[in-house]
Amino acid sequence: MVNHSADRSGGYGMTAAVLNDRGGLSMDAIERRLTNILSADVFGYSRLMGLDEAGTLALLNDYKGVMTSLIAQHRGRVVSAVGDNVLAEFSSPVMAVQSAVEIQRRLSERNQKLEPERQMWFRIGINLGDVIVEQDDIYGDDVNIAARLQSMAEPGGVLISGTVFDHVKNKLSLGFESLGLQRLKNIDAEVPVYRALMQIASDLPAVAAAMPKAMPAEKRRRLTMSAIRTGAVVGFFGAINLFSWDGELWFQWPSLIAVFIFALRATYIYRH
Repeated sequence: MVNHSADRSGGYGMTAAVLNDRGGLSMDAIERRLTNILSADVFGYSRLMGLDEAGTLALLNDYKGVMTSLIAQHRGRVVSAVGDNVLAEFSSPVMAVQSAVEIQRRLSERNQKLEPERQMWFRIGINLGDVIVEQDDIYGDDVNIAARLQSMAEPGGVLISGTVFDHVKNKLSLGFESLGLQRLKNIDAEVPVYRALMQIASDLPAVAAAMPKAMPAEKRRRLTMSAIRTGAVVGFFGAINLFSWDGELWFQWPSLIAVFIFALRATYIYRH
């Protein structure tokens, strides 16, 4: 599966220094702009290809044609459409979100005509940020954020960053659910994330709807702290056993109790 979040000859996160080394560009020659980035990919693409390569490719091209048309209707531009990925940009965050919602609605309608195992569901992430422009392509951390949001989204769903939400929250008749601050791979700062609430999500097949939801940052923090405390307790018992060594190894028994308590606490945190 092709993934926008992966580096592509240096990655979307290419720095100005890398661009300078490649094309002899000076800092003054690098073009930047503020834009709304939409990143989309197919959930379970490898499984679909394993079932029917020719049929999956035909369906993919059909669905990407629908997406390209809707992106253009909402005054967006397709940056790239390699493999099962689509990367687009919009000057308006409202248009970007409207386009994403309409894409998911249209593709959902088409999926209802297919057998569940043949249905093709896209995940979409949208972020607003500053990007580096090189010819017709765009790069930068803000592109990577859109790709990370896409990978977190449910099949048939749309996730947006806090910067996008701030611009659309009072302009669309669409509900949003806050997922809190999320730690995204290779992104320094935590990103506020929102899920667009769409009726089509309830029509997803069970295998797609069962996809794990993003864990809120607060839960992750509590689990991490609990794991650190448990590790400290185990280390403490090990140190006592070592420095009071009398030929008997005993620290594993109280350590097992500490690990058991951690498992119970982790289960509680995860479920609440």
